[in-house]
Amino acid sequence: MSVSDPPAGSSADPVGDPIGEFKELLDRAKREETHDATAMTLATSDAAGRPSARMVLLKQVDERGFVFFTNYGSRKARELQANPRAALCIYWPNLAKQVRVEGLVERLPVSESDAYFASRSRHSRLGALASRQSEPLESRKVLLARYLELQTKYAVGAVPRPDFWGGYRLEPDRIEIWHNQLHRLHDRFLYERFEDRWRRSRLYP
Repeated sequence: MSVSDPPAGSSADPVGDPIGEFKELLDRAKREETHDATAMTLATSDAAGRPSARMVLLKQVDERGFVFFTNYGSRKARELQANPRAALCIYWPNLAKQVRVEGLVERLPVSESDAYFASRSRHSRLGALASRQSEPLESRKVLLARYLELQTKYAVGAVPRPDFWGGYRLEPDRIEIWHNQLHRLHDRFLYERFEDRWRRSRLYP
């Protein structure tokens, strides 16, 4: 189906599958993009409504939502505690496509965070333990010293997931997929969740 084709369903109540469409685009991006295709901007805001944004990596996506991992003491985690709504933005320049996602964010169950942490390289696990993310750091020397100390401490055996590190899942209620077109006459499709189904509409560029 081409971008310009109407979505499936009746004209009065068009339906769509934005998660399936996103996964197809992500597979293409992993093949065609020169940068990490899972990189995405995560935007959060604090209790006063002050926004902040940073790049994170998408680690999983399915019908339940979009998963990323971080330190629970980081600024993003503190803001999600105060305001659990967030937004994601992913741009793939080679594909000339952008995806925007909005919804509620919840922590993953401990078992899922444990499973992902165990899949990371040993160096990445030690790095997670060493970092007090978003706290002031006197110098890089201090960080490296913490890392080397932990490397010695866990020279033998598994590196445990710290209680202050784990995953989040953004459960989307709004997804927009943007396709670049000539003369800035871009195609924008908005998917909005209504209970257990998605309704699709076209937006002006």
